[in-house]
Amino acid sequence: MNLQDKVVVITGGGQGLGRAMAQELAKQGANIALIDLNEAQLRETVALVEQEGTKAKYYIANATVEAEIEQTFEAINSDFNGFDILVNNAGILRDGMLLKAKGGEIVKKMSLEQFQSVIDVNLTGVFLCGREAAAHMVKNERKGVIINMSSIARNGNMGQTNYSASKAGVVAMTVCWARELGRFGIRVGAIAPGVIRTAMTDAMKPEMRERLEKMKPVGRLGEAEEIAHTVKYIVENDFFTGRVVEIDGGLSM
Repeated sequence: MNLQDKVVVITGGGQGLGRAMAQELAKQGANIALIDLNEAQLRETVALVEQEGTKAKYYIANATVEAEIEQTFEAINSDFNGFDILVNNAGILRDGMLLKAKGGEIVKKMSLEQFQSVIDVNLTGVFLCGREAAAHMVKNERKGVIINMSSIARNGNMGQTNYSASKAGVVAMTVCWARELGRFGIRVGAIAPGVIRTAMTDAMKPEMRERLEKMKPVGRLGEAEEIAHTVKYIVENDFFTGRVVEIDGGLSM
């Protein structure tokens, strides 16, 4: 799919990976619809996209609230006269051990709220946005692409019961949707990043960041622009569907 004049919806588009994706796809001529909760950050991303000469509009919505997502995708469909691509990028971290013990006594357990909050955003939110995007693409008889953000943590990572479970679920949904939606001309893929340089990693202690960098065969953290480039690849490669691209600098080898 050529990105020129296509309409791309990006969740979590106010900052970080979502912003990098918006800028990269705008450079290819795409118009961008951004969904997030932080209006100030959304305004900044819209301004950056418009500098590339394409149209951008933002929508404030909580990915975990069904009615808000239904209304938001209705609005995007109306404002842009349909859309072609969804990038399910919104996600959160609330890391913690399943439990902690001392002297044979349990001193702390991951709370249900800590577990459920991550599942709600990272899995249920992806489901709701993917469902609504697919519904509009089918009704509009418009071929499209849905890209879901997973993680190499989907294989299980110490201290990330909630996050790993959510990202494994995202991959399972990706395969299901690719099989179900192919008949409508909709392709579905996933991206599983490793550790990407963000404001959070920039704030790490130098020794912790250095340890992460040494764990990767490429010897550095990933850049947001490299994930954005992968989004572009999936969109443009019409033979790609039902698969996961790992962009982790070799960390999971």
